[in-house]
Amino acid sequence: MPKKFIQRLLPEHHVIKEHKHLQFLGEHLHNPNLWHLNRRSAALACAVGFFVMYLPIPGQMIVAAALAFLVGANLPLSVILVWITNPLTWGPMFYPAYKLGVWILGNSKEVNPEKFNLLNEMGDIFWPLLTGSLIFGTVLAALGYVGMQAVWRWVTVRRWQERKKRNQSAG
Repeated sequence: MPKKFIQRLLPEHHVIKEHKHLQFLGEHLHNPNLWHLNRRSAALACAVGFFVMYLPIPGQMIVAAALAFLVGANLPLSVILVWITNPLTWGPMFYPAYKLGVWILGNSKEVNPEKFNLLNEMGDIFWPLLTGSLIFGTVLAALGYVGMQAVWRWVTVRRWQERKKRNQSAG
């Protein structure tokens, strides 16, 4: 179930291989290990995607593709998971990360939304946001890795047991 379900969600290989922003990977895009989907590659892809989606940077897809290449994760799944971050989710995702960063760094200066000016406030926002985002991303990456491993194993064992039961009743 996880493999077939995930494969239905993923785009075709040629679509990603021909994507203009991923051409910097060159011939490495044709490595079959980047496209293979198994428990390990899917779990690594979840870790990469969840970590990168919390980075408050532009070009998350490129970073996810590069990390997927480096760790041997499934490339399409790694890239697709960063799409969770979009203008509708920035506030709910990054505000708690910013607040966590403020709490950890002890930065007591509050940002006034009514008088907010990105250029003037960026120095006060960046380090707490980055700190909180790295923590959230790391925790979600670990949870994503363990969660995908567990779900994949659970589905595989359940299928094996169903097949065993079916074979015993037929035999």
